[in-house]
Amino acid sequence: MRTSFGEKLFYRLNALILGLIALSCLLPILHVAALSLSDPHHIVSGSVSLWPRGWSLDSYRLLMSGTRIVQAFLNSVLITVVGVVGSLAFTILAAYPLSRSYMYGRRFFTLAIVFTMLFSGGMIPTYLVVKSLGLMNTYGALWLPALISTYYMLIMRTFFANIPGELEEAARMDGCGEFRYLARIVLPLSLPVMATVALFYAVGYWNSFVGVLLYIQDIEKYNLAVLVQQMIRSQSLLQEINNLPVQEQTVVTPEGIKSAGIMVMVIPMIVIYPFLQKYFIQGVMIGAIKG
Repeated sequence: MRTSFGEKLFYRLNALILGLIALSCLLPILHVAALSLSDPHHIVSGSVSLWPRGWSLDSYRLLMSGTRIVQAFLNSVLITVVGVVGSLAFTILAAYPLSRSYMYGRRFFTLAIVFTMLFSGGMIPTYLVVKSLGLMNTYGALWLPALISTYYMLIMRTFFANIPGELEEAARMDGCGEFRYLARIVLPLSLPVMATVALFYAVGYWNSFVGVLLYIQDIEKYNLAVLVQQMIRSQSLLQEINNLPVQEQTVVTPEGIKSAGIMVMVIPMIVIYPFLQKYFIQGVMIGAIKG
């Protein structure tokens, strides 16, 4: 089938626009990465653009030894791993019953859950609830309010509902109960949507910022998002560098260390995505094709 001139023009314009959007996201990351790997003399002179000049890992070395970045990284890993496991488990437990046509009151509960997408208590009521539960200065204040995302739960519910009913009938004839059917049949068939939702949850927990600022008072419990933001906007980084031995203070510039901190925060998600890309592509196509 031949494509018309209008279709060719449309495709080329789409490619151009998407390419410009991709470059607008990629170029800043390349610039920050180049700063983190460049010699301080080139950074001070402003000659670093998209490629490192005078390759050096001193920014990362001093970042690890002179700041709380390692502890913040471990805190982010803890927040993300526990949060993803808990959110994924409870999202599955909420989505599966709502996907069963024989569940009593399914429509009512679905509408009640969807209502929370349109209206929420707000920041102050949420803060008061977290405080009344004694979760202040604990990671439970981050996990509990974000335990289930209504949007992700509806995506998973749709996927579960599209699993052929013949599989359930066959499982019931073999004496399979609800939990066994869920664990042995539904979940193995749902790897694409589970991987997609897990990736979305992971990005959300890894980038937790407002919640940490609101509920966490102990600096030792800060995650990477908050610590890097403080490093960029305040003078705390310079003070920590000045407390180091004199011979280490002149190794790198604050700009290099800040850039290294940003890369430490960005790299884990970039590394994880390729391993989930296969499932992610299948997951985002949920509901697009039936048959």
